[in-house]
Amino acid sequence: MKVDSSNSGTIAVVALGGNAISREFEEGNIAQQFENTRRSLLGVLHLIKKGYRLAITHGNGPQVGNNLIRVEESRHLVPPLPLGVIVADLQGGMGYMIQQTLQNKLHLAEIKREVATILTQVIVDKNDPSVLEPTKFVGPYIKEAELGDVTRKRGWVIKEDSGRGYRRVVPSPVPIEIVEKETIRHLVENGTILVCGGGGGIPVYVENDGTYEGVDAVIDKDLAAAILARNIRAEELYILTAVEKVALNFRKANEIQLDKITVREARKYLEDGQFPKGSMGPKIQAAINFIEEGGKEVIISSIDKMTDAAEGKTGTKIVA
Repeated sequence: MKVDSSNSGTIAVVALGGNAISREFEEGNIAQQFENTRRSLLGVLHLIKKGYRLAITHGNGPQVGNNLIRVEESRHLVPPLPLGVIVADLQGGMGYMIQQTLQNKLHLAEIKREVATILTQVIVDKNDPSVLEPTKFVGPYIKEAELGDVTRKRGWVIKEDSGRGYRRVVPSPVPIEIVEKETIRHLVENGTILVCGGGGGIPVYVENDGTYEGVDAVIDKDLAAAILARNIRAEELYILTAVEKVALNFRKANEIQLDKITVREARKYLEDGQFPKGSMGPKIQAAINFIEEGGKEVIISSIDKMTDAAEGKTGTKIVA
């Protein structure tokens, strides 16, 4: 089968979850990450064969944690890196893995499409409440005896993580706009498959003179994916995670798996507390935001079931 670069297919954003590249209970070495990436892109290849024009974004939670450990363990040898620069580094490294893997799949399938990775800055409000009161846990656990030294010398905000120990918390401001949106939209509209917005994007704010300045923060990848989808005028948004379908009463005896819901139903379930902030909540909010801003539909499913979800055989579809 041969498919040339298309400028007429459906535009969609595929948001790969954190388990796309590093999976739980694995060491997470590069060989494993490449193998996971190969499996994770089967559904993406299916959409490409159907002529879709795509932007692909991805999580980076495990990788950020690993890089922060590297920074801590080597701070006596080299200057530490701020979180925003770590996110930028990971966009390049993880983008390389996704880009090369997809290029190889396209070559073997005899599909002619260009693939590229673009570093993506995301504008946030420097006065976002999360900047003033950080809540997002990052990095390794810190011994209680070291708390005073860490907060005094490095200026970190430390909180207890669900009774499991102490960890650094950083801001997680709401994404507002993609800086490179015009470039991304132009390339996607003309058939280039783009890897962009990795890890929620590199957080920046706009100074009074219109220049950009980095923020030591992380952005929720699903909320950023909805902004990306809006910015490139996508019709569909695929949010891929660890579960096949969204469920009410998750992992309880009365669990109900959802095949299709409306935005109104999604908002009600969210307000009722069915979707926690630390798991399904941001994904549902991202779906609501995308559809209310002109998107056609959102499909939430597992990475392994993306092909079936794209054909309507599984997954949860959210519509207007």
